[in-house]
Amino acid sequence: MIRAGVITVSDRSSQGIREDRSGPAIAAMLSELGLMVCQSCIVPDEIEPLAAAMARYADEEKLDLVLTTGGTGVSPRDVTPEATLEIIEKEVPGFAEAMRAHSMAVTPFAMISRAVAGIRGRCLIINLPGSPKAVRENLAVILPALQHAVAKIKGDDRECGTP
Repeated sequence: MIRAGVITVSDRSSQGIREDRSGPAIAAMLSELGLMVCQSCIVPDEIEPLAAAMARYADEEKLDLVLTTGGTGVSPRDVTPEATLEIIEKEVPGFAEAMRAHSMAVTPFAMISRAVAGIRGRCLIINLPGSPKAVRENLAVILPALQHAVAKIKGDDRECGTP
């Protein structure tokens, strides 16, 4: 069973000004697949609280997967990729590349996404966009590879090409 955490990155949602709809959308999609969402939180668009939440989920909570939503664009307050790069040990660029490639068929704005993905310890961390619609579209693209990636990160030594 994959244990997951969801972190919403939003100044407005962290202040209670706007309802978080993206975090619950992620949790619903993961639950439908049988993944256990163990932790969720909302943090402001700031590197320190986001980096601390991701590190806590990976190191203390020992989650297998952490998905963030929000803060991946080019606005001055968008710092999710910087916070993620600060705490990961290895990048896994294929997830972000796949999401951007798929999203380009939907909107040209996909090319300004700065989402990243990587590994901290035995935890896969992936940045998703901030809107519920974009979350659903992007998460659907990467879902087929998530379980395999998490298994490999946790030490599965079976050959990848063997069914």
